[in-house]
Amino acid sequence: MPSRPDRTINNQKLTNDFACRTPSFELALFLPSNTDQFGDFVVQKQYILINDKNNNLNSLHLFFYYRFAEYMAFAGFLLLWSHTAFAFDFNDVAKRAEQLSATPFKKADTSLPKDLETIDYDKFRDIRFKPEKSHWRSANLPFELTFFHQGWHYNQSVRINEINSQGVQEIKLDPADFDYGANKFNTKAWKDVGFSGFRVHFPINTPQYKDEALVFLGASYFRALGKGQIYGLSARGLAIDTAMSSGEEFPRFVEFWLERPSMFSKHLVIYGLLDSPRAVGAYRFVITPGANTTMDVYSRLFMRDNVGKLGIAPLTSMYFFGENNKAPVDDFRPEVHDSDGLQVRTGNEEWMWRPLVNPKRLLTTSFSTVNPRGFGLMQRDRDFSHYEDLEARYEKRPSAWIEPKGDWGPGRVELVQIPSPDETNDNIVAYWIPDTPPKPRVPYSLEYRIQWQKEIETRPPSSWVVQTRRGNSYVKHPDGSIGFILEFDGPGLRKMSTEAKMEAVVSIDDNGQLVENTLYPNVVTGTWRQSIRVKRVDNNKPIELRSYLRSNNTAISETWTYILPPD
Repeated sequence: MPSRPDRTINNQKLTNDFACRTPSFELALFLPSNTDQFGDFVVQKQYILINDKNNNLNSLHLFFYYRFAEYMAFAGFLLLWSHTAFAFDFNDVAKRAEQLSATPFKKADTSLPKDLETIDYDKFRDIRFKPEKSHWRSANLPFELTFFHQGWHYNQSVRINEINSQGVQEIKLDPADFDYGANKFNTKAWKDVGFSGFRVHFPINTPQYKDEALVFLGASYFRALGKGQIYGLSARGLAIDTAMSSGEEFPRFVEFWLERPSMFSKHLVIYGLLDSPRAVGAYRFVITPGANTTMDVYSRLFMRDNVGKLGIAPLTSMYFFGENNKAPVDDFRPEVHDSDGLQVRTGNEEWMWRPLVNPKRLLTTSFSTVNPRGFGLMQRDRDFSHYEDLEARYEKRPSAWIEPKGDWGPGRVELVQIPSPDETNDNIVAYWIPDTPPKPRVPYSLEYRIQWQKEIETRPPSSWVVQTRRGNSYVKHPDGSIGFILEFDGPGLRKMSTEAKMEAVVSIDDNGQLVENTLYPNVVTGTWRQSIRVKRVDNNKPIELRSYLRSNNTAISETWTYILPPD
């Protein structure tokens, strides 16, 4: 920046006091006229009266008066800047959704230039958005956007818009913003090629670097990260007819609007328009990155037609094998999964834990409740030695916890577990199904929060299951029973002595017989260990087991609930 000369007013010498750098040139529109601008730099000319021996006190008073007035004006500007009212909001998206639901569904145009249509996975990955072209980087805002190109399986374009003080402005694809790697494309011959999704960047792990915090890519899928996490499970806008014989319908976000953040923003507001043959939805996402990145979601659905199963706040994950489900292949890794269990907090404050399995056949189970307090697919096991995978780092995969806002009424949390031959398939789905589904053309609104957790995870207040192991130790005379070892831990148990009077309460359905149930302290880890053995009556049918710890007729742990799939 060039040096600025001292100036004189009424024969009095003035000197520059300080320069103030701001992230956006738009700041200049709100500053007083005694402001100069150099690109992204804004220099405010504040001058001090000097060499005024006759009026030193008055000059000093005048200086402080004007400086105080400028600071107050600037503070007022900052307040307005951080609470900008835009001319476009959720109601505009909801109006579009309602209008769209009254019209027949139209399939998206999936035609692409041949060179984009025929690329494979590796060639698609070689198309990268240039970091220096990140949206909002030149304004030095706390959030930045990068974009995914159309191509390969991502053949449907998504319209992306910015909402700012000038209105709504579409962000269009410019091939110059992408590095195509080894691909040889004739980009000048392309017409109507757009984005397939976008990333949100924010400094989560260190102030010096803007990490990936959120991705929207494919259908209605999105996933986020908190501090020290790497991508694992995903969330979706909506699930329709999952695991039904009629086939699943995949709604898709067709357009997004992102509010331009201020220089001080700690959260980002995103609106989305969702469309599918039988459902249309308006969404508002408020993402707040941090140790646990949170997403506050408000949705309003308009059904075109009735559906067999409507899944609200769906989560999608992967479970290949683990402590309770042995590896189906020869693998050096002890466990391979993005999540190891479904955690549910019912409306009557019962905490449930169901360990995940990789079944031989499709397995669908549910937990009925009224006004659920929360549910999520969790990754409780954070010990690297339990995975031993230096690339996948499964111990760093986030848990996703859904907290409903308001009363959701009666319904059920459904868990779908799909057989998978390897770890490349997302085979676990969980969502909320209302007992009374929305009727066509009638608006249906729900609000909830998603927390992407690792260091600070939602747990029951007293104690919970930290591991579930399936299998028997050495048995001299095998009796055909199936063994389970559970480990309970938590602040409630840690306060109890090893001599405390506790019992493990086990229940089993009609297809099982309880052979053993013992509870004893684990003197090595400080946890409490439960040993269960059961026999199956009909090997072609599943068994459902439940267990919890009780002291003085009071439950002191969550309820462990397990589905033993049929052989």
